[in-house]
Amino acid sequence: MSSSISGLGAIGSIGSLPKLAPLDTSQADGSFSGVLTNAMQQVNQLNDGATQQIGTMLSGGNTDISTVMIAVEKADVAFQLMMQVRNKIVSAYQEIEKMQF
Repeated sequence: MSSSISGLGAIGSIGSLPKLAPLDTSQADGSFSGVLTNAMQQVNQLNDGATQQIGTMLSGGNTDISTVMIAVEKADVAFQLMMQVRNKIVSAYQEIEKMQF
């Protein structure tokens, strides 16, 4: 039992994991569409970075598998978040559409 617990210490702590960058709103024009456009560009950059790292690893480059997996998971989480935001926007639009004036 103690051997499995001692093995966990080698994995590292959650605090040592890289953090996702906050949404950069400095380039957005402050409008809703500007913020969404900026967010989609950042999701696209994460996807492009993950794709590039996968290609580097497959071509035999000097890339660690854990770094590639972290990049892929970051891109996946960012994409899932963007899809949830899209779903909420569509839902809000449908609710507004149902209103009668």
